[in-house]
Amino acid sequence: MSEKDLPKRSLFKLIGDLPGYLVDLLRSELELLKAELVEKAKHAGIGIGLVAAGAFFGFFTFAVLLTAAILGIATALPAWLAALIVGGALLIITAILVLIGVKQLKEGTPPVPTETIASVKQDVNAIKGIGKRD
Repeated sequence: MSEKDLPKRSLFKLIGDLPGYLVDLLRSELELLKAELVEKAKHAGIGIGLVAAGAFFGFFTFAVLLTAAILGIATALPAWLAALIVGGALLIITAILVLIGVKQLKEGTPPVPTETIASVKQDVNAIKGIGKRD
């Protein structure tokens, strides 16, 4: 359609049509957002399921490898001592991981974005004309 084929409308008619166009635009944008979120949620669900399945098989793979380590050490030492050595190594690894995890949890609590809140308060004070400005 060329510019000559378009019907001429007055400025008041165009301004009157503007709210309808905005509503249509917002409605179509919301539909697009909804479709995109549904698609992303579907992919995320499939990904989470596959990671969970991998973790399930990984758990049993780890158990088999531990058994192999015990049986390998048992060729040189008694079986009870081989199991005790592998168990002790696992206990040390577990303790280290738990200590690191507890430290990380302490650094993450409380789960409030304190730096962001302070920055927003500073911005509000700057707008009000109170305090220092960066």
